[in-house]
Amino acid sequence: MAADTPQSHGPDAAHTATTEAEHGSGGLPQFQFQHWGGQIAWLLVLFVILYVLIARVFTPRMRAVIDQRAQTIAGALETARQVQTEAAEQAKAAAAEVAEARTRSQRLASDARAKAAAETAERSAAEEAKVADHVAKAEARIAAMRDAAMVHVGAIAGETTSAIVEKLTGKAPSAADVKAALAARGAA
Repeated sequence: MAADTPQSHGPDAAHTATTEAEHGSGGLPQFQFQHWGGQIAWLLVLFVILYVLIARVFTPRMRAVIDQRAQTIAGALETARQVQTEAAEQAKAAAAEVAEARTRSQRLASDARAKAAAETAERSAAEEAKVADHVAKAEARIAAMRDAAMVHVGAIAGETTSAIVEKLTGKAPSAADVKAALAARGAA
């Protein structure tokens, strides 16, 4: 062995000696100039292979996925805009229908109130006519009863007067005297 190599004993010493003998001066072979040519050639070969794989296989696949995703998103956005537009139109139509229904119901309610008021006025007028008819009939009956009573009042007054005079004087007065006395009393 050379003088500048450290001396060691044991199993590791034999292994270190063989490794140094295989590589000559020691160190990493990648940093030795004699191996650079092959390393550069392999580097270029691997670079070209990776470049071709990326350019021809991976990038088109990724581009297709990205394009498909963009188309899906654009389609979903367009569908959402259409649905939103349709929903806004349906909301306007529903609001118009509600307003129309409200107007119709108010018109029906006012018509019903007017009809009920007219029917009430008609019934009231009919009832008032019936009541007025009953009142007129009652007044006519009362007048007839009063006239009948007045006819009898004269006769009753004559009889009463005749009875009173007879009781007071003891003699019955004549019918002409009773009529004259009642006529004089009625005039006063």
